[in-house]
Amino acid sequence: MTLPRLAVTLGDPAGIGPEVLVKAFAALPVDQSVNLFVVGSLSPIEQALEEAGLDLPIHLIDQPEAAQARYGIELLDPFDQSLEGLKRGEASALGGAASVCYFETAVGYGLAGRIDGIVTCPINKVAVQQAGFLSDIGHQEILARLTGAQLTATMLMTQGLKVAHLSTHLSLAKAVEYVRAPILMEKLKLTHAHLVGWGYPKPVIGVAALNPHGGEAGMLGREELDEIAPAIQTLQAAGLDIRGPYPADSIFNRAIAGEFDAVLALYHDQGHIPIKVHNFSSSVTATMGIPFVRTSVDHGTAFDIVGQGRADHEGLLQALRAAQLMLQHRLAEF
Repeated sequence: MTLPRLAVTLGDPAGIGPEVLVKAFAALPVDQSVNLFVVGSLSPIEQALEEAGLDLPIHLIDQPEAAQARYGIELLDPFDQSLEGLKRGEASALGGAASVCYFETAVGYGLAGRIDGIVTCPINKVAVQQAGFLSDIGHQEILARLTGAQLTATMLMTQGLKVAHLSTHLSLAKAVEYVRAPILMEKLKLTHAHLVGWGYPKPVIGVAALNPHGGEAGMLGREELDEIAPAIQTLQAAGLDIRGPYPADSIFNRAIAGEFDAVLALYHDQGHIPIKVHNFSSSVTATMGIPFVRTSVDHGTAFDIVGQGRADHEGLLQALRAAQLMLQHRLAEF
């Protein structure tokens, strides 16, 4: 049986990506149900292994097909610049260029059908900008650029709670303007389709309200009446089990209690805060709307703790687990 192949990108080599990566790989079971390899540079991984006191072998490969699910770290290094001048714990053009190179390489493999999915360690948005990628705020924008996907969405998940987002990297003022019925219907249909593909035969999706108390019949805002409810009603008539809008101060607790398989949040912090309060260390990001699985840790580069041995690798372990469950159509077990 051919094992599914996952590429794990190192992220910014000046951040905690190398540390969480080597710790996670050391914690993986020997008998893997997936073929993992790393896209990154050798020197930061070697340094992370030394600092963590780990003795994992590194197997250098030159193509995804050379990965053989061997014990240790199978490493493919596409970055042709030296990292000798890289200052750990700082944003730089060098770190940004390396992180984008790792990710672009993995995405190319995904688009070519050479891998089944990508799991990403964190990149730094300032470093990416310093490297000249001015339109790329984060992984999501790079994916949209490389895949040509017209419609993507972010879903955050942790045990007992999955939250899709209507928008993410928009200012709050622009995010409010984005709450329009046609956009809501597109993102809800996308979320529904992915949940079905991930193993939910009849997913139930709750929709968060935008305004306090769900707008109080228009007294505190009309988006619920004019945009959100009509979108939900249209999709209900088409046979989708979409419910709401429900006040944002209660819907996430209802989802944790099992009422919904997922919630659609209407802007970045509305969805991120409940996930990270519920279970920060194990939260995972997934991208919807692209032709392969992509999950990620749900934390940043944490430049302030680089080299201190304090980085928690649980998020990467959970991102790897979520990717495997998605490929097996068993995400409901996450």
